[in-house]
Amino acid sequence: MNTVMRQEKKYAIDIAEGSTLRSKLSRVMIPDKHNGPRGYTIRSLYFDTPDDSDYTDKIDGLELRRKIRMRIYSPGQDFAMLEMKQKSGAYQLKRSLRMAREDAERVTRGDYSPLLGYEEPFAAECYALMSLRCYRPKVVVEYERTAFLARENHIRITLDSCIRASETDLRLFAGRTHYNPVMDESGMVLEVKYNGFILSYVKDLLGDIHRPELSVSKYCLARSATRRSLR
Repeated sequence: MNTVMRQEKKYAIDIAEGSTLRSKLSRVMIPDKHNGPRGYTIRSLYFDTPDDSDYTDKIDGLELRRKIRMRIYSPGQDFAMLEMKQKSGAYQLKRSLRMAREDAERVTRGDYSPLLGYEEPFAAECYALMSLRCYRPKVVVEYERTAFLARENHIRITLDSCIRASETDLRLFAGRTHYNPVMDESGMVLEVKYNGFILSYVKDLLGDIHRPELSVSKYCLARSATRRSLR
């Protein structure tokens, strides 16, 4: 199991701002090894309770809340990461469990019994929580990410674009998909993740971004977009 405790700040920016920032970051920070010309693809299947309690907790701004998702980076890979993010005040705890593809596919269909085959206590915790509260797959979210790293304070800055989603096609490992955009195609999400505080040179790099902090997650963006389309 991997565990990460950090602070996260998110901002909605446009492509022009993102392009300028990407150029600056590439000169002084370490590019993620998976970055390509357009970054790399992330696809996540989010789970929630029948009454969408995790979605509602986020929209209502509760200090204590969680998200559960299964994440992959390519439909052809032989594993997936089951992740739980828990918010407590300014900090977020992220725990993750690497699962074999066959087990992950069963979990994405609502069969959580494969979790009992893993020794990590986090697996048993996820099994109990998802079974008792009747968690079910809700939405797939996919986007392109470019990431930059700084070893000090474990700072990680990401730029996410082409954010799209589906509540009808929930096949996490599907090769061919049709997802709908959930924000303007000229928009991007900037995320700044760090431990303790942001170093001054990173603050300087972000100094030209004059945007209010974004409180809505990609999961909520996707669910909200679907709800608007049904009105």
